[in-house]
Amino acid sequence: MDNNYILTDSGPLKAPSKPSVWSLKFFKTKFKIQVMYMGDMEMEFDMVGVEPSLANAFRRILLSEVPSIAIKEVHMYMNTSVIQDEVLAHRIGLIPFKANPHQFETQQEGAAPSEQDTLEFELKIKCTKNNNATAKSTELADLYKNHAVYSKSIKWLPMGDQEKMFSAADVGPVFDDILIAKLRPGQEIEMKMLAGKGCGKDHAKYSPVSTASYRLLPTIELTREIEGDAAHRLQKSFSPGVIEVVEKKGKSIAKVKNARYDNGSRNYMLHPDLASFVKVGRVPDHHIFTIESVGAMEPEALFLDAVKVLKTKCTNLLAELDKCS
Repeated sequence: MDNNYILTDSGPLKAPSKPSVWSLKFFKTKFKIQVMYMGDMEMEFDMVGVEPSLANAFRRILLSEVPSIAIKEVHMYMNTSVIQDEVLAHRIGLIPFKANPHQFETQQEGAAPSEQDTLEFELKIKCTKNNNATAKSTELADLYKNHAVYSKSIKWLPMGDQEKMFSAADVGPVFDDILIAKLRPGQEIEMKMLAGKGCGKDHAKYSPVSTASYRLLPTIELTREIEGDAAHRLQKSFSPGVIEVVEKKGKSIAKVKNARYDNGSRNYMLHPDLASFVKVGRVPDHHIFTIESVGAMEPEALFLDAVKVLKTKCTNLLAELDKCS
């Protein structure tokens, strides 16, 4: 498969000849986005008809330039746990929060926190013995109270009129069961935290995705009919779902079922009698894009934000070029 073909639901079709200079009209004939999977925190879609540089631009923007909300300051008042203050503050900073960054401004350097750019939280917890525990009990949950500190213990402290605009469920941690620390009787933690808007290029805690990646669509072609034991060996050489073995006129025949699932292992080359009859490759302008959100925003919303960031960059570049002309 090369650039002269486009993939459709009915198979590869001959594409228009590529012009010598970039053409918007030609780009529109080839460009396509098709969502293959959509979940609450993950999505996979095909981006067809673009250069790898553009796909990589979206990946980099998602990682480092789409804003999110994270803890930016920790005021530690008490920490008698075994975790050092700076390590505990670092763990707190990496907890994802639900707050929508579009509803907040970016705090200016040197400016005091305000309700427009800051969320305030509190964590105040102490571990004590459970006097009602039985003598035979060995479970920590039975012996102690608050022995494990989870993100659900973080409480929101509204600033100004924030209580009218949000609820605790709107701005709190994405997950309630993130383990922060473990305590023993007498140990306690008390702190206040300030969360603000930022980007991954400033600190990884602001990155709204756990990962964003892409790969080229694999292609697999069998140049001759492979049957019998060789067909089963070929099937095992690829990832599940790539090669299927069908019965045809009493013979087991290998057939390419879905090359999309190929992980590029090339294990078929371990079989000398098969290697010369299998051709593998990649469609150079067909990208399989995967976005995994940390949970604060839906993955499709993050991609649209990435598009807006790239559009702004292009607009700024054109404005600067106009100044030079």
